[in-house]
Amino acid sequence: MESVSNRVTTTLTWSNSISTSSLQIPQVFSIRCTKRLRVCCASDQTQKMTVSVTGATGFIGKRLVQRLHADKHSVRVLTRSRSKAQLIFPVKEFPGILIAEERDWKDCIQGSNAVVNLAGLPISTRWSPEVKKEIKQSRIKVTSKVVDLINGSPEGVRPAVLVSATAVGYYGSSETQVFDERSPSGNDYLAEVCREWEATALKVNKDVRLALIRIGVVLGKDGGALAKMIPLFMLFAGGPMGSGQQWFSWIHLDDIVNLIYEALTNPSYKGVINGTAPNPVRLAEMCEQLGNVMGRPSWLPVPDFALKAVLGEGASVVLDGQRVLPTRAKELGFQFKYPQVKDALKTILS
Repeated sequence: MESVSNRVTTTLTWSNSISTSSLQIPQVFSIRCTKRLRVCCASDQTQKMTVSVTGATGFIGKRLVQRLHADKHSVRVLTRSRSKAQLIFPVKEFPGILIAEERDWKDCIQGSNAVVNLAGLPISTRWSPEVKKEIKQSRIKVTSKVVDLINGSPEGVRPAVLVSATAVGYYGSSETQVFDERSPSGNDYLAEVCREWEATALKVNKDVRLALIRIGVVLGKDGGALAKMIPLFMLFAGGPMGSGQQWFSWIHLDDIVNLIYEALTNPSYKGVINGTAPNPVRLAEMCEQLGNVMGRPSWLPVPDFALKAVLGEGASVVLDGQRVLPTRAKELGFQFKYPQVKDALKTILS
């Protein structure tokens, strides 16, 4: 998803044909995504994909687009704000990337090998009834649109893969249970959001390989939970929220991007896959490690009533937690660069 709340403990492909770089369309002409000639190039050791991405301007999406572009894949940014996307992906730094507003999504998707769906309203805000409705609808509406466009594509130009984000909020919260991909859904609001989100993605054509990535708390330098936690520690005010005993199921930004990338290229990646590191920690340990790396204390807890005063019902995503394991990713042989939170934090803050 594009971002997560401060200290959130629950969060919320391709065919053998490639698009040649010589057929890149300058960004100034990218209002309409044209279908491009696909050719096979035997001299390329790595076959190139054309990938359409929703949520590309978000925390995870930006890094994914950077990775795809660096590896010479063709990227189509599906956005509702062309101006925002152009600021994040300037043509000088990202030549050849196509930016398309909603009216152009159909042509982009029909010309793609794969689609990555990361769109959704951030949950780091006070939950009014209106906001809760928007949190759910922002995910379901975009996913439904993407699925309809894929299903409506003629067989010859239909994307072969859909990688769609969901969240570990699917499992509900617990201080004692251990959750993996076989665990049932919880019964709270975020679990309901995730169930409907996933059910929408599951309507994609059965010939399309679908990978549902249930993402945990993503740790990175320029966004997500850390961006909101670091200022507190800089002010010597960092500490666990609530009891500190709630589980914190996290993943480094590079690892979640690598997992999505692998899901695009590896036909074994299908169905539900948890996007979390193999070693979740208690929130108190997370805060202690962060304090150690920053040279700041982390002993002063933030009381429950203070969080509830700020976030209302939304405080539940901070005060509740769950221990989620990436069982399927490990079965598939995925290699985590950062299995331990201490090493992840050192790398991010170095």
